[in-house]
Parts: sequence; structure tokens; C-alpha cells
Amino acid sequence: MDIPTSWTTEPHAAYLDWQATEAAGADRRRFSQRSIIQHKAMFDRFLRHLSQRPTTLAAFGAEHLESFFADVDNRCAPGTTTRLRYLKLIDRLCRHLVAVGVRQSNPAAAFAVIAAWPDDEPVPLFLDPAADIALQAHVQPDAGDDARATRNRAVVALFLGAGITAAELRATRGGEFLLDTVRPHLRVPKHGPRLERIVALPAFCTPALAAWNQHRPASAEALLFPAPRTADKPTNDVLLGAIVRGALDAIGFAAPDMSPRVLRNTFARRHLLAGRTNEEVSRFLGLTSQRTAVRLRATLPVGV
Repeated sequence: MDIPTSWTTEPHAAYLDWQATEAAGADRRRFSQRSIIQHKAMFDRFLRHLSQRPTTLAAFGAEHLESFFADVDNRCAPGTTTRLRYLKLIDRLCRHLVAVGVRQSNPAAAFAVIAAWPDDEPVPLFLDPAADIALQAHVQPDAGDDARATRNRAVVALFLGAGITAAELRATRGGEFLLDTVRPHLRVPKHGPRLERIVALPAFCTPALAAWNQHRPASAEALLFPAPRTADKPTNDVLLGAIVRGALDAIGFAAPDMSPRVLRNTFARRHLLAGRTNEEVSRFLGLTSQRTAVRLRATLPVGV
């Protein structure tokens, strides 16, 4: 099969082949395996968007990019570089498609001209220790909780106590966390570029998880947080975001980002305040890079 045909008939395979053999960044250096995994996930999302319009890699235009970037903006916290990273990926992809004869033009070029990386990265958002303690108190079970409230407390408790991402929580199964041991813990399987790890669960989050256990199937293979009316599908990101925002509203926290990312940052910063090293905190987060830990350490009080 020739290259142009592969992009139109098997775009996923064509993209992986290109990433593995030719694709490079602005400095002409080949991408790392971690970057390739991230790029593949981003490409898959863009391809799904095109298929829903419907159009193809060979035919999409500026109007499809506008709708795609609008969707990205709606789903991402303000101040992040997510849109710009997608734009760079699509611009690079389109230039390649033009070069191999799949396209006649690059509709991303006009978007790329007016885009620029921010001079400084935004300061990461997190709960200060007082707000952290307030949220820890909020997730404790209440005698009047119904199944929905019990689930919501458990979701927030796990985000705050384990520092996992929304994707990792959605994929968590019952057999991956143990509460009835001397050291309660969660096993987080490898997910994309994030490494497998064991996260110790702090005492504040185990009551909420134990209460939720009474409402879910006992099977080790069952999802810990299935969709409300579909037991074999995970809770979606929109619902998880609403659950976290509701909890943050309840303790009076307000910020441009009210997503699970705030709780992950809080988890990491709590460990930095406790004296953990950047390397240790990065490992707790499943990251090979210390960039997140370094950025959070810069927010600590002088002398800590």
C-alpha cells in the first residue's frame, strides 16, 4: 500500500508509522516514546472529531479546526497550553500530508501564524493546607448520605488522597485498592506515559471509600466508579468534573480551574510540604519528569 492510500484507509497505522520513522519536532530531534504515546492519543481525538462531521484527513478545512479547537477550549482549564499543543501537532501533520500528496493545502497554517507559546507557564492551582484540611473533612461519610452522595465523597477522597488523574480514576477497578490492610493502598496500572505505581492511601480518604464499597459490586474486576446507569462503562470526565466542582464549592474554594487537576496538585504539594523530594513526588504521580514537582515546589513558603 502506498503512503497516500494508507493515510486515507488506515490513518491510525499511518500516523504511528510516521511517528516511528520520520516525525520530528522543530529542532529536528526525534520524539521520545513518551511523546509518541501522547501524540497518538491527541491524533486519535482529532480523528474522532473529523469522523463525527463527517470529513477526512484529506478534506477537512478551517471550519473543522475551528469546531475542534472550540471543543478543546470547552474541556480544558483556562491558562493551559493544551490548545497550542494540538495546534502544533495538527500543523505538523498537515505539512506532512501536503508533502506526501494527501492534501493540497495546510488549513492549520493560518491558526499557527497567530499562536504563540506563553512567556511564562501559569502558576499551578492547588488548595492551601487549610483548604486541604477542609476538603478532607468534607469527604467524610455522613449518616444521611444516599448512594450518589456516597459516591461523590469517595471520588473526591480518592483524587485528594491518591493524586491520580481523571483517566486513572475512571479505569480503576475494585481489586486495585485494598482497605482492610495495615497499609491501605491503591495500585495504579500503567496508563499511557504514566508508570504503574502503588500509592498509600491516607487515613482521611479510607472511610469514604469503605462507605462506597457497600454500594458497588464486590467483584475485583468491576469498575470502582461505573457510569450511573451502565455498570460496564466508567463515569465520564464531565461528571467527575462536576463532582469535584461541587465539593470545592462546598468548602468555599473558587479558582479558574475547579477540576481534578487541582486535587492532584494539592496531593503533590502536600507531600512536598512534608519533606518529600521532587523525585519522590514525581514517582507518586507516575511521572518520569520532575517538571510538575519543580513548579509546585516554587509555590512553597520560603525556607520549606
